Amino acid sequence: MGERQLDLISATGIPPESHAEPHVRQPELVPADLDDAALIAAIPLAGIAAAPALAAEAGRRRLLAAVPALEQLCLRFAGFGLERAVPEQVAALQALALIGGPESAQTVARLITRSIVQGPTRKLAVGIAVRLSSALPAATVMALLRDADPDVRADACRCAGARPAAIPVLLDLTDDSDGNVRVSAFCALGRLGRREARPVLARLLRDAPSQEIIEAVPRIADEDCVIVLGRIVRTLPALADAARAALELIDHPRARQVVAALAAEHNQPDAGE
Repeated sequence: MGERQLDLISATGIPPESHAEPHVRQPELVPADLDDAALIAAIPLAGIAAAPALAAEAGRRRLLAAVPALEQLCLRFAGFGLERAVPEQVAALQALALIGGPESAQTVARLITRSIVQGPTRKLAVGIAVRLSSALPAATVMALLRDADPDVRADACRCAGARPAAIPVLLDLTDDSDGNVRVSAFCALGRLGRREARPVLARLLRDAPSQEIIEAVPRIADEDCVIVLGRIVRTLPALADAARAALELIDHPRARQVVAALAAEHNQPDAGE
């Protein structure tokens, strides 16, 4: 028989028997036992069994110097994973999310833009791009806004930024068949200052507040939104900081009054003192 063909059906595209010679025992790597330099050197060419653990260890250490190695690991498996997530790429992306910072954000953006990650792995990558505030190119964002997967469309709304070209698509997505996409589209329009998003965001702020909704309100807030935000500060501790930050961004006399009142309450001594 001729040369073996890549198994394009598998998650990695590499047939299991090609990973190592049958009579050569590969030394087992224990990621936690490696120093930083050895760990980084091992990541790009690690075998299927070792790569996820090595990438996870780099993420656990928040090892910024490992970012290029994690990108190289993803590049090794470019073109695979249309139907199933690629474990090595998944582990690298999760490590990049833990490491964070501009370099990780730029790396994730490149992996998405260049289609290094595909299928379920790309879906994960887009979610991580949101977490890292990755700056995706306009053409990439526009394509993701029209993706067949509703989770990708919802995350693409969060990546839209201040692009006027995205507004018509975002307006279309407010009628999307998926509820999460609709909410994400309204939040994106709110962040852009589009007042047509106010009625829906005001209702969500009142009935189902979240950090994302709170952060989408300041540019379109009216007096009713200000009152609800003040109530959130006083009654929902998990969202209080986000609501207070939103109030400080709102250019409205009532917002300034509420911020001053909250500050006075905060500085008031306890009754027992």
